[in-house]
Amino acid sequence: MRRLAVLLALAAAVLAPAVLYPVLLMKVLCFALFASAFNLLLGYTGLLSFGHAAFFGGAAYVTGYLIREWSWGPLPGVLAGAAAAGLLGWVVGRLAIRRQGIYFAMITLALAQMLYFVCIELPQTGGEDGLQGIPRGTLAGLDLSHDLLLYYLILAVCVLAFALIYRTIHSPFGQVLKAIRENEARAVSLGYDVARYKLLAFVLSATLSGLAGALKVLVFKFATLTDVHWHMSGEVVLMTILGGIGTVAGPIVGSAFIVTLEDQLADKVGSLVTVIMGGIFVLCVLLFRRGIVGEAAAFGQRLLGSRNSPDI
Repeated sequence: MRRLAVLLALAAAVLAPAVLYPVLLMKVLCFALFASAFNLLLGYTGLLSFGHAAFFGGAAYVTGYLIREWSWGPLPGVLAGAAAAGLLGWVVGRLAIRRQGIYFAMITLALAQMLYFVCIELPQTGGEDGLQGIPRGTLAGLDLSHDLLLYYLILAVCVLAFALIYRTIHSPFGQVLKAIRENEARAVSLGYDVARYKLLAFVLSATLSGLAGALKVLVFKFATLTDVHWHMSGEVVLMTILGGIGTVAGPIVGSAFIVTLEDQLADKVGSLVTVIMGGIFVLCVLLFRRGIVGEAAAFGQRLLGSRNSPDI
């Protein structure tokens, strides 16, 4: 059943450009990867970061600068952006990982805001104007300026990244992360180096978040302060909670819902989009605490009378 669902989802993704705008689909994929990377930290390790925009936007700036100013190709530029995000994640993780709860969240937020102000001041980042006019370039002789071609490239990268996240969750490493989330003291008593596991999860989450930000640069051909603003960190939290924390498909569903809704409402209600997003967040917390996918899984579990939690 699970394999059938995955195959149907892949088929839908392949055929989607026939009915939907490829740029919108690419934006959904980028944010789905960003939310899935964040969920790896929150949903499976129990660490709430309010600074993940630093990795998403930091990688966007690195990729954009290398491609535009140093004439790097799209592949090395994206890889360099993801690597830079991973390195930044290691630095931030080393400083924050031994704290818990609200203290961990506030440290990540403070460090992310520091990067935000650095991006304002550095001339290499373009200040308030950001980096504009970033070329997509070519890959293996293929011109990525064609939206459809770039869509299938980003789809392939995201599928590989989702597979990596899924494999991580279901590996012995992932089982230790779940144990830490459920009862950190017990994990310590069993002899696990909890700080090391949490740091590795943080770095992996940061690297994949950076990959999402780097891909977004190729789609829109610019990197701006919005990518590193605290609002972006809050948005990925909303996507993850709305879709379902601790589920594989939840962040993908949540990001698709939020991105599509913002795209449809932007021209109709303007700045009221943020108010609507806030209302959706409140309703989700009050009525759908397990998120869309979590509630659907719970309903299916009750319907089938199964005691085992479905892995979706």
